[in-house]
Formats: sequence, C-alpha cells, structure tokens
Amino acid sequence: MKDTMRKRVLVATGGGDCPGLNAVIRAIVLRASQERDWEVVGSINAFDGVLNEPNEVVVLGEKEVAGVHIRGGTIIGTTSKGGPFAWPIKNPDGTWGSADRSDEMLRRLQYLGVDAVINIGGDGSQQISQKLFEKGCNIIGVPKTIDNDLSATDFTFGFQTAVQEATTAVDKLVTTAASHNRVFILEVMGRYAGWIGLHSAVAGGAHACLIPEIPYDIEKVMEKIYSRFHRGRGYAIIVIAEGAKPKGGEIHYEESKEVGYKNIRLGGVAFKLMDELKKAGLETDMRETVLGHLQRGGTPIAYDRILATQFGVEAFEMVLRQEYGKMVAYRHPHIVTVPFKEVLSHYNFVNPDSDLVKSARGVGICMGD
Repeated sequence: MKDTMRKRVLVATGGGDCPGLNAVIRAIVLRASQERDWEVVGSINAFDGVLNEPNEVVVLGEKEVAGVHIRGGTIIGTTSKGGPFAWPIKNPDGTWGSADRSDEMLRRLQYLGVDAVINIGGDGSQQISQKLFEKGCNIIGVPKTIDNDLSATDFTFGFQTAVQEATTAVDKLVTTAASHNRVFILEVMGRYAGWIGLHSAVAGGAHACLIPEIPYDIEKVMEKIYSRFHRGRGYAIIVIAEGAKPKGGEIHYEESKEVGYKNIRLGGVAFKLMDELKKAGLETDMRETVLGHLQRGGTPIAYDRILATQFGVEAFEMVLRQEYGKMVAYRHPHIVTVPFKEVLSHYNFVNPDSDLVKSARGVGICMGD
C-alpha cells in the first residue's frame, strides 16, 4: 500500500533490452532517495505490469538497486510487444487483434497513486510516451537504444557497448580470416541506421562497411575484395548493417508472426550478400558471422554507465520540476531536455557526408559506392 504522505514515480523499461538500463533505474532511485516525500516503483515488463491482473508493480529502493549498474538487461523486465495502445486480444475465431487500454491504464496509475511516469525506451516507446502525454499523463522519457537512431540526442546509452562488442568481433575475425585466406562478412544490428556498423568498421579496421544510408554496388565490393588478395592469398573483413541494401534493391526482412510484435524482423543480410558475391563470380572462400543479440547483452562499458546515470538523475529532476512531455537528451557537453514531438520528428540516419564516413573512406574502407 502506498504511503499517502509520499509522492510516487513509476519507472518502465520498454522495447529491446540494452546495456545501461539498470544504471538508469539505479540513478533514478538514488536521486529520489534524497527527497523524503518521494518513492520509486517499477512496472514489470514495460507497462504490462500496470495492465496485468493482478498488477506487477514493485517498490524500488536503495536495497533493490544496489550494484545493479554493472548488470546488463533490466531488473524490471521489458517487452517490445503490445502496449497500452495495442494490447493483444484473442478473437473468438482464434485470430489475434488489439485493443486500446490506455484510458484504463491511466485510471490504474491513479489508483496506484502514481504522480509521474519515467518511460525508458527507444523510438516506439517514446511514441507511446507522447500519446500518453496527450492524454494527460505526467510522463518523461529517457532515450534507450543500441541503434543510436534517436535524433534528439548525440548518443543513446547502450550504443557504445554494442559498438565495443562488434569491434571485438571484427578483431577476432581478422586472425581467423588471415589464417585461412578468407572473406568474412560480419552482420551487425542497427535496423534502418548504420551507426553500429560504421563505428565498429572504423574501430576494427574492416575493409568494407555497408550501411543502409549508402546502397552498395556489388561490383565495388568485389573490387575491394580483389584488392586484398594476391595469388590467392590475403583476407578481407566486411561489416554489414542488418538494414543495408544494394543499389536499386530493398532491405532484407521478414514479417514477424509473434503476437503483439509490430516491427518487421531484419536480419539475414550477411547470407544475402554472400549469395550476391557468389553470383557475381567471386570464388574466394567466404564465411559469415551474425553477431545478433550478443550486441544487446552483457555488462555496459563505463561510457554507457556514466551516460545512463546522468540520464537517470536528470529524469528525476525533471519530475521535481514537473517538466513533463519531454525526453532527457545528451548534446555535448550538456544534458538537456527535448519535447517528445521534436524527438519523434525525424529519424537519426548516418549522414553519408559526415566526418566519420569521410574518415572511413580516408583509411581505405569501401562504403560500397
């Protein structure tokens, strides 16, 4: 039961898991603990914890968050399915539909004595934040995605850890590729943005980097590979982002059959590229590696722990200021706040003319064009 003398802030983590989530939760709790009239509660598995019957909302105190900043994932769970505006409902004929339970959720928040909500998530989660804000919810957003595709912030926490994992993979593939005179294709995440691919290719010294923002010409990729071999000896590392596509082609994806999951499922582009190279006449021995969810898991690096901590502290201070309808963001060197509408106004793509792309080209990395 809620202490009627104290105010309550509810924290939810939605979308894919991400290194640094626990550091944000910890920072919110530790900052709130300095205010005698506030307590923090967590909704299990995004807003499902509020909507489930019975509800799954847990009190988060200093004891519950002790030491969690070094752990990956999220101690309150997450989901990228359903949500208050698209709750999965099974129809009488066995098919699945969805229902809008947002008004019910707001009533439940009121019943639970929640005065403010901090929603930690990426693009999809912040779209939910904006809709809830428009319905009168006192809500604040914290940007979370390994893809770094939210335009309102210079970086999202979790991105640098994902880049480190991808870079480590490139480093390890170099030795086996060189030993066997092979071409290795490393597929990394990122959805429609090539941030992970670009950063890990530059850091790891890859020879080609294929990202969604620069459609590739298979002949250009072939030329780069050939330049790496002499008399059958040599090796090449290609980093390809899951959303990459050939010139005149489309991204490689499949429709998800999971109930409540609206996003398309990207992936398999490494196998597609290998097939394209073979059809183009490349006879060099090739192997593919799909890094997958290894990029999402594990211990967050120091950079992401620090950024996540800054976000968490500022998010709670936004609650104290009643600065709702906004998301905390990082714009070097400052932590700032940005309205949800600005956050959602455009996607954070890699600029093909950016300094980092120019640097990649400058060290001889083939961008596929």
